[in-house]
Amino acid sequence: MPTPKNSIIWLGDSITDMGEWNELFPNYNTLNRGISSDITFGVLNRMYEIIRHKPKKVFIMIGINDISRNIPDEVIVNNYRRMIDSLQLKTPSTKIYMQRVLPTNNTFTIFKNHQNKNEHILFVNGQLKKLCAEKNVTYVNLYDAFLISERKMDPKYTNDGLHLTGEGFLKWKEVLIELKAM
Repeated sequence: MPTPKNSIIWLGDSITDMGEWNELFPNYNTLNRGISSDITFGVLNRMYEIIRHKPKKVFIMIGINDISRNIPDEVIVNNYRRMIDSLQLKTPSTKIYMQRVLPTNNTFTIFKNHQNKNEHILFVNGQLKKLCAEKNVTYVNLYDAFLISERKMDPKYTNDGLHLTGEGFLKWKEVLIELKAM
């Protein structure tokens, strides 16, 4: 199947996978490449597919599952570097948007391994911001947009403490429009 011209790829884990990107951005050719439970190593293994499409833009949000599995923060950040390097080398006209790992909310108990990892999320996000500046990649600060006090995701955007509701996806869209990414 041919790739739509000027496609936009959404790359990540279940949070990305649950997004109805065609509905959120109906005037764009979008391809959802989110996979439930995916980690940064999985995205690296799928990078050939992304490069094959030569997208106009790629939005990447991945990392919370790595953090939940206690993959060292430095390994996660190095995997981000490898993603960026691969895209910049093999499809240099693609605009890359690296999105911060979202906060979680531990008042929900369904995803216990993902909860109470605030220090790791903040460290990874801080390193990702530095990496994006170094590599001239757009850094999308989704974390702050979903945050309430005590470094938790606002419960109005989630029903399980990890994944987004429809209102959460509308907030994500709002952030991207404010950034003029879409």
